[in-house]
Amino acid sequence: MNKRVIIVSVVVVALIALTVVKLKSNVAKVQEKIYVYDPKTAILVETENPTDHTFENSMSFLGTFEPARQNTIGSDASGKVVKLLVEEGDMIRQGQLIAKVDDEMLQLQLESVDVNLEGQKNDEKRYDNLSKDNAVAGVTVEKTKLGVRSAELQKKQIQKQIRSTNLKAPFSGVVTKRMIDLGSVVGPGSNLIELTDISSLKLTVSVPERDILKFLKGQKVTVTADVYGNRAFDGKVTNVAVVADKSHNFKVQITVSNTKQELRAGMYGNVRLMNSKSVTRLAIPRKALIGSSKSPKVYVVRGGKSVLVSFNAGTSDGEYIEVVSGITKADKIVVKGQVNLQDKSLVKIKK
Repeated sequence: MNKRVIIVSVVVVALIALTVVKLKSNVAKVQEKIYVYDPKTAILVETENPTDHTFENSMSFLGTFEPARQNTIGSDASGKVVKLLVEEGDMIRQGQLIAKVDDEMLQLQLESVDVNLEGQKNDEKRYDNLSKDNAVAGVTVEKTKLGVRSAELQKKQIQKQIRSTNLKAPFSGVVTKRMIDLGSVVGPGSNLIELTDISSLKLTVSVPERDILKFLKGQKVTVTADVYGNRAFDGKVTNVAVVADKSHNFKVQITVSNTKQELRAGMYGNVRLMNSKSVTRLAIPRKALIGSSKSPKVYVVRGGKSVLVSFNAGTSDGEYIEVVSGITKADKIVVKGQVNLQDKSLVKIKK
């Protein structure tokens, strides 16, 4: 019997050892395939210098589409979630039930108030009849009437609390995030879901001072999205900033109808205006752009290292984007290989 136990133990130990060796081997293979940044190894990149580029008789300004409305929906009630009727990605309508909070105690309170109210009303009727024969003091009748009013107000308060346990969507949209699960305990102000409305989108662009007078509130403009190439969408200027930022750029907001939901929040977009003549400006290839259009950045090679530099962008024609300030003709702009870069990375320029 002891020999069998020893044999089984040896076999188990051997299997565990083999499993550990196999796992270490798999980890080693995976690590070989993963890119690991080595700060001592120079990264091969391609660079270009900013050049004077001619923008033809139309100019465009780069921006990012944002949802018309995006709010975190909170709870007005407190208690346990007993029904949860939405999932992330669901399209829901205004007034649609999102979740239901347990209202059993409130229902019992309502029944208690109804009983009390019924008694108060019965007393009111009796005292009214007695008061006609001067058989009861007037102050007693008045207190009874006030008791009825107080009970009615208490009933309305509880009914409102019961209605608030039905958590509904304040507007139509897509559930982009869900913060609760079935059985979660919520309180007033607890976050339930993030609701995003993309039936219309906002495209915010940064316009240099010299071009801001070309935009007027209510003006109809042509909008394009990178993902759809030159396909045009109708837009309308809904806001023109009256105060410039430190770089003398003005924010212009264009609203674009998106009832078919072909556009998505976060996509790059352009607003295009016709110009009376072509203009030549300092520009860089748009493929060098890093980050969002609201805060455009590029990697510049300085002293054998990559430096992440912010700049002020102007007009764009799809391939090139104008440099208003922040970059000079002498700068070497990384146009290929920037995906592997970090600020202050060692770089080697491809000949």
